[in-house]
Amino acid sequence: MSDDLVFYTHPMSRGRIVRWMLEEVGATYRTEILGYGTAMKEPAYRAVNPLAKVPALRHRGVTVTETAAICAYLADAFPEAGLAPAPGDPERGAYYRWLFFAAGPVEAAVTNKALGVEVSEERRRMVGYGSMAEVLDALEGAVSGREYLAGGRFSAADLYLGSHLMWGMQFGGIERRPAYEAYVARLADRPAALRAREIDDRLIAEAPQG
Repeated sequence: MSDDLVFYTHPMSRGRIVRWMLEEVGATYRTEILGYGTAMKEPAYRAVNPLAKVPALRHRGVTVTETAAICAYLADAFPEAGLAPAPGDPERGAYYRWLFFAAGPVEAAVTNKALGVEVSEERRRMVGYGSMAEVLDALEGAVSGREYLAGGRFSAADLYLGSHLMWGMQFGGIERRPAYEAYVARLADRPAALRAREIDDRLIAEAPQG
């Protein structure tokens, strides 16, 4: 069984988050760049991800999709990188909490805002996040008064939630708050983050135009 890491992505996708995670892990990996509407839709890739979306990961015969799941998988597959509290560590609870808060309530609330979906007050119990205001306040509480989300050290939860804050503030899906900006400033200049951005930005610049 091959131990190869194969990373399926497009440089203008959520794959940028996984690229950062792979650079933090420090393992050797092979990148497969897939075009929207072309290679992603082909049967060969649908066998990897039936939704025909990136990112996806293959490792030791295992296929993992969904960005948060890939980050959690890599943190556990490469424990020497120290990107997750160890099983049995009480901080594992906070790690899971905020990793999947970003994957669930944050993602849903920001997507609905972008689509112009307004959830009425009487129907808020039907959605997992309640309201955008509640999500933003919960995020502010999570990143205030501490350097990182779990155990006082950087983890995959910081990488994933921090990526959502960076993108959200950049493109207007998440309002700028001092607590958010101070938090992401601690993350954006990590060497692995810089390497990942450089790789994907170069791929974008080198892509055929038109």
